[in-house]
Amino acid sequence: MVFMTTFLIPLLSIVMMKLTRNIVSFHMDSKEERVFPFSMISLFYMITTYLFYMKFEVDPALILALAVITIALILLTSITFFWKISAHMTGTAGLMAIIIAIALKYPSQDYLYLVLGSILLTGSVGSARLYLNAHSPSEVLIGFMLGFTTCFGAFFWML
Repeated sequence: MVFMTTFLIPLLSIVMMKLTRNIVSFHMDSKEERVFPFSMISLFYMITTYLFYMKFEVDPALILALAVITIALILLTSITFFWKISAHMTGTAGLMAIIIAIALKYPSQDYLYLVLGSILLTGSVGSARLYLNAHSPSEVLIGFMLGFTTCFGAFFWML
């Protein structure tokens, strides 16, 4: 269910936006071109979070993760009206922040490899965005800060 509502349906929506020429390319180079797709993806995440919170008995950590990701997406979409920042960095920094927050909250477990892997992944994604000239360093940094602060704050203080 999570895969379908947070990956498959948004992916199909973006493909349809491309086929109907609502977006010029999948790269979505301009901030104007990103607003509608990001808004749709935010809506899908809101619906998913609502359904899991109201209709299903699942681990509260999953609900928290969905809620925090939804908040990060809404913030990303709001910022996109004014500035193009890296959505890739927002996502990978958010994942890294969740792993680090859990590692700090539960030090009895060994999360070293997950923490290191998430740091390497985030660094690789940021480097790739810069190497491909998809973003400026400030766009990558702001994307990182958005994802990390939103997710770390929520997981460290609410989990």
